[in-house]
Amino acid sequence: MKHSIIDSHIHFDQYSESTRSTILKELPEYKVEALISVSTNLVSAQKNLALAEVDERIKPAFGFHPEQELPSDWEVNQLCSFLNEHKNQMVAIGEVGLPYYLLREHPEIKVEPYLEMLEIFVKQASELNKPISLHAVYDDAPVVCDLLEKYSVTKAHFHWFKGDERTVQRMIQNGYYISITPDCLYETEIQQLIKAYPLANMMVETDGPWPFGGPFQDTVTHPKMIHDSVQQIAEIKRVQVEKVYVELYKNTKKFYGL
Repeated sequence: MKHSIIDSHIHFDQYSESTRSTILKELPEYKVEALISVSTNLVSAQKNLALAEVDERIKPAFGFHPEQELPSDWEVNQLCSFLNEHKNQMVAIGEVGLPYYLLREHPEIKVEPYLEMLEIFVKQASELNKPISLHAVYDDAPVVCDLLEKYSVTKAHFHWFKGDERTVQRMIQNGYYISITPDCLYETEIQQLIKAYPLANMMVETDGPWPFGGPFQDTVTHPKMIHDSVQQIAEIKRVQVEKVYVELYKNTKKFYGL
């Protein structure tokens, strides 16, 4: 018998309407209780809110994904107003962070405006007392940790995290959470992270509709994949799979106030 799970990071608004409908119908079969659906911009946030109003299993988070061109000041202001207006409906601010991959492709892009925008969101998370869902990998992670510490934001979720040992230790010390993606079945880097990070500060996610390789090659990313991730975490940590299910579920409920 499968245990209940929660997808702690999915872009549910980015699936086609028919795929969304299929996934929602299949959630009970795979014991998926909720989806934390993060946003990429203002339009995405509006869409996630509309989806959440139709199905209470969709828990929306509102933010601006950093791996894209900067928004206008007008959009940032509109998004901040939207966050305030719908603070009771949103479970978190997210997805926000820094443009690691974009800067690798376009080194001429200045990071400062992205940092300024992130600071606005971190400050807002602090003021609204909301969790924050972060895109911050490798060299960007310590910079984001600095900002979180500056505004005393402790409810931080580093999704699909990758980074050095020193940053991992700092994040553990600060009580930040990470979430594990289905690539834990075939990516050594993620498997090492599972070993290093405490189960008490771990969640699971798909980051759907982002596609995966390995056993998931050429398949639509579906929250049911999380069951494979849970099995893998249990194996790596040498903990009973039932205990891993219970812990991850409990962590996500507590972190997102579900």
